[in-house]
Amino acid sequence: MNRKNKLQIVVVSSTLMCLMLLGYTSEGVYLCGRQSHSAEPEMIFVQGGTFWMGCSSEQENDCESNESPLHSVEVSSYSISKCPITQKQWQIIMGTTVGQLRDKANKNWSIVGEGDNYPIYYVSWEEAQEFIHRLNRATGKLYRFPTEAEWEFAARGGNNGQGFKYSGSNNLDNVAWYENNSEYCTHPIGIKQPNELGIYDMSGNVWEWCNDWYGAYPSLAQYNPIGASSGTNRVFRGGGWGDKIEDCRVSYRNNCLPSSRYSFLGFRVALSTDE
Repeated sequence: MNRKNKLQIVVVSSTLMCLMLLGYTSEGVYLCGRQSHSAEPEMIFVQGGTFWMGCSSEQENDCESNESPLHSVEVSSYSISKCPITQKQWQIIMGTTVGQLRDKANKNWSIVGEGDNYPIYYVSWEEAQEFIHRLNRATGKLYRFPTEAEWEFAARGGNNGQGFKYSGSNNLDNVAWYENNSEYCTHPIGIKQPNELGIYDMSGNVWEWCNDWYGAYPSLAQYNPIGASSGTNRVFRGGGWGDKIEDCRVSYRNNCLPSSRYSFLGFRVALSTDE
């Protein structure tokens, strides 16, 4: 082996080591400088890009009126949690269980899946914000809700997207727990297939809060949109364990009061990324 080839190997090896130290793996997972706290979620790096948000052609005739107009959106790079926030992560930060959250909603309502690796639910948008605030205080980072545009871009597979109707497949059973296969309860995270970015459960299992106020889509192209400037309801996306197949599509939108608590509604987090 000549000196030039040896030098190239050293450079490549050094580069790979730097990427590993920064938190990248061969699968493209970005760990945000590695988790420094036991409640931190594993994060997926989403390279910024431009996509068509809303009722695009693969959604066929299933679109609702609030998914239009179809419009171009550009988002900057960010990271999003690989899975929904779990009951274990919630309890570490907040000190409460899914049963105690249920009691805040209605003590007569059901527990629909309980365990460390089950998604948290019965969590309001407001209390999820408190979780994020405490997680940031514990880690020194700036976790937040994803915007609705960031959520949809990630669900569509980002720049790796293959135009699937659901997050990661055109066959919902491959990627989601929903009314046809869930036995009407939640399931541990990360069991179904991930999408093109390696993100799990963006279709089905539990719906996920987004940061945005709910409002009508604009018709003009948008850059890092943050939704309506004010409103009554917050957006949530993705479909849940009890929902029909049409509700688990990547473009389907839902919304409710930020104080709402339901057995089908949880969340995941995002993190802005400086390139």
